[in-house]
Amino acid sequence: MKFFSSIITLAALLSCPSPVCGVVTHQQQEDSGVESPHTPRTLLLESLLTDYIEGKDARIGVAVITDEGDTVSVNGRRDFPMMSVFKFPLAMAVAEYVDRHSLNFNESVAISVDDLKENTWSPMLRKYGRKPIELPIRELLEWSLRQSDNNAADILLKFIGGIEGINAIMRDLEMPSQISVGATEDDMHSNPYLSYLNLSTPEAMAMLFDRFNRTDRNRSDSYREIAQMLETCRTGTDRLAAPLADTGATIGHKTGTGDVLSPGRISAINDCGYVRLPDGRSYAIAVFVADSAYDPTATAAIIADLSTLVYNSMTTPNL
Repeated sequence: MKFFSSIITLAALLSCPSPVCGVVTHQQQEDSGVESPHTPRTLLLESLLTDYIEGKDARIGVAVITDEGDTVSVNGRRDFPMMSVFKFPLAMAVAEYVDRHSLNFNESVAISVDDLKENTWSPMLRKYGRKPIELPIRELLEWSLRQSDNNAADILLKFIGGIEGINAIMRDLEMPSQISVGATEDDMHSNPYLSYLNLSTPEAMAMLFDRFNRTDRNRSDSYREIAQMLETCRTGTDRLAAPLADTGATIGHKTGTGDVLSPGRISAINDCGYVRLPDGRSYAIAVFVADSAYDPTATAAIIADLSTLVYNSMTTPNL
């Protein structure tokens, strides 16, 4: 395929082919936002990602943060609807709420019939039925992160104070300001266009996963459990995780899947997370595919292809 066989000249690598792509260091990002070339590996990766995305009938954003501290992105500073990727910052907010209030994940949450919506993705509902129940925070997080259960996510959101509560905790945790939450899963199901109230840029989400992988996962037992749940995610095996099978790499990630909107385009299919390689190195990656003209399988394959490019770049020696 073109993106695997292209021979990239140094002259081509030294110029960004688009004003919305680039290679930046963390310090450059924080200080000036000026995008400039950094290393041969990241320059090559930027060119390959750009070549692959060009001409696709979808709005695609990708950002990668390497363990050397460089960020490579294409459309990395544009807003995309998170869909269920928002359940990752939600989980961090729940962990923080639990720790602040001297609780633990064994605490039970009362769930009413009204909390259990029927016309939504909810394997938890299929297991327990629509009746009043109590479930531990840990189980609700597992449903939300590992199987992307919408009811579980909204119950957790309600537990920490709703939209106002999560945004307050996100600010306290100094999450990237480009990540915003303005709708529940039930809101988005009732009106799919409300998904555009839950936004992130690829760079912001990659930064959050990078920070979580490097430092936040060790903040407390609560955060360590979140990491374990991300690393046993059962959704999106055909997306970021696809090229990592049998490599010995560990992926912690959260997927997001939107609805088909008029005129027949998928609102968004996403996958974001971090990859820990067998040799101890790691990288964070966020891929958002919005307004896709392709079917869900083909759209997921775009994410898998981009993940392949990044994995090959990170594991090819002497670049």
